[in-house]
Amino acid sequence: MRVHTRHTPGFGVARVLLAPGEAVQAVAETLLASSFNVAETNQNRGRKGGRSVFTAPQEGGWVDLAPLGPGDVYPLELTGSTGWSVHRDGVLARPSTVRVDQNWAPLQQLFGADSGFLEHYSGRGPLLLTAPGPVDSFDLGRGEIVTVRPDYLLAYPDTVQCRLRALDPSGPQSLRTGEGLVLDFAGPGTVLVQSRNRRVARA
Repeated sequence: MRVHTRHTPGFGVARVLLAPGEAVQAVAETLLASSFNVAETNQNRGRKGGRSVFTAPQEGGWVDLAPLGPGDVYPLELTGSTGWSVHRDGVLARPSTVRVDQNWAPLQQLFGADSGFLEHYSGRGPLLLTAPGPVDSFDLGRGEIVTVRPDYLLAYPDTVQCRLRALDPSGPQSLRTGEGLVLDFAGPGTVLVQSRNRRVARA
């Protein structure tokens, strides 16, 4: 699977090039167009936001994917050696070689028994991310620390240490959305952020 992007960062579209028989999973409504004979298998038929698997025919093919709102698309190349924690609203598509680690221990320690605003991905291949604004990054040296609001966070690798804390312990907080919380990151590693607030952009 290879990815070419266009119209970034304002109205990004990703062309996903598939080898013969290769497949990619994406939200069904994000399919803009495809080459002839690409097969679609809908995993959540009839439900908005349901995911489909798009499989190339014997001669290979492509699919064009467009996020449901304006913003950037960003191919994050996973090498197999390091996993990434990604905002649950930040994934546009993934190949079968990249998996979601549902019970990844560090996220369970971060959120406890609650379902938090992050998911963990590992494997090899391009994980296609989407953001309501241009993607930016903080390249942290060893021991260097930065604080990020959850509404602006996109992804960070396993090499980065992460701490979740309340802005105001007496104020409202949500592990599901990140409201009232901040994340402290310590390097080494790269923290990917977006330049627009996710909740404001969705309003």
